[in-house]
Amino acid sequence: MTTASPTTPPTADSPVVLRSDDDRIATLTLDSPENRNALSSRLVGELAAHLCDVEADDAVRAVVLTHTGNTFCAGADLAEGAREGGPAKGVARLVALLRQIIELDKPVVAKVDGNVRAGGLGLFAACDITVAGLTSSFALTEARLGLSPAVISLTVLPRLTDRAASRYYLTGDRFDATEAERIGLVTITAENPDEVVGELAASFRRCSPQGLAASKQLTTHAMLATFDSDAERLIEMSATLFSSDDAQEGIASFMERRPPRWAE
Repeated sequence: MTTASPTTPPTADSPVVLRSDDDRIATLTLDSPENRNALSSRLVGELAAHLCDVEADDAVRAVVLTHTGNTFCAGADLAEGAREGGPAKGVARLVALLRQIIELDKPVVAKVDGNVRAGGLGLFAACDITVAGLTSSFALTEARLGLSPAVISLTVLPRLTDRAASRYYLTGDRFDATEAERIGLVTITAENPDEVVGELAASFRRCSPQGLAASKQLTTHAMLATFDSDAERLIEMSATLFSSDDAQEGIASFMERRPPRWAE
């Protein structure tokens, strides 16, 4: 679930997730561009709190999850992990957030016009519908740091074709929005993501809250069953990997902006 750049964290008094409402649509904006919207404990906590509020708000028909800056989410906050003794502490918290998105009784649309990396793909894939600008890019970079996309597999694997999962899990290579749509990760690529999301919002407003909730349950049932059967095992796997010598070298190389020892 890596990797966020080792950059300056946001100031303590400013929120890193913003909410705005317009005509029954709640937009939640990840607003921590200084660290590429890393999955810090603060960002995860604020996003979870907003989702709780949205769940209880009968005026909200659907949610749009988007971002400021050129990155939707770059994955785990490695700088925070280094301060706290390792990113593994945030793994269970991330799993809870992903499940919260899936279990929310309202549609969640991810609107991305930028980069999505590693753990950020787990957040992206948890959303019911994903819209990406044509210049967006994606990568599952964990293997390059001695890790694996362990817990985010709960949401990512159900979206991908088997061959695509093998290719991008095992290479860490970057792919563009067109490829992401072809392999199932992106629902719609668009030159103007705002326009597409506006059309989706109009469709949601024509649906009853009960109809949306019941229909979403049908589309998420299998994924939730995987959470029930595999989440604890994958959390343990992630924690083991993060504490390994390879991961320590991979994370150190990333923080120090140098190649790891195994890279040619």
